[in-house]
Amino acid sequence: MARVRWAWIAAGVVGAVLLYGILTFNRLVALRNRVRNGWSQIDVQLRRRYDLIPNLVETVRGYAAHERELFEKVAEARARAIEAQGVRPQADAEDGITRGLRRLLAVAEAYPELRASEQFLALQEELTATESKIAYARQFYNDQVMRLNTLVGSFPSSLVARLFGFRPEEFFDIEDPVRGPVAVDL
Repeated sequence: MARVRWAWIAAGVVGAVLLYGILTFNRLVALRNRVRNGWSQIDVQLRRRYDLIPNLVETVRGYAAHERELFEKVAEARARAIEAQGVRPQADAEDGITRGLRRLLAVAEAYPELRASEQFLALQEELTATESKIAYARQFYNDQVMRLNTLVGSFPSSLVARLFGFRPEEFFDIEDPVRGPVAVDL
């Protein structure tokens, strides 16, 4: 009788461990998929930003043609960002774009007729909206990464994560376009 009771207890413990493992695995898969979805949303908004940059550069170039070096730097930063693979290289490339756009908009400040241009205003408004969408997508992504990394790093879920090859993901930290003063380099 005592053996039967111990067998039931052992079966219950094994069942509970298996159930915990299955539930944790499913949660890890769901979080990994949310991280991937968050990254794809960031990518969509970054592509939209990349599409706006040439139009913005051309609009400013019409008024400030002597700023050729700045236009080239913005174009180079855009090209690096398009080619970037992975979270850290992408974040570094985006920081370059942000610095270039800040300088480009600072140059535009020196030309009142440019600031009054409907095309420039429309592009600036669209860029601002896109920056907001990037910030929202980045926040969603980083929230999901935090949840996944917490589960991957916490005991006992870390055992399940290690068993099935789940690894911590990298946060997407980029320079905030509205953080700090605009540096004018004329």
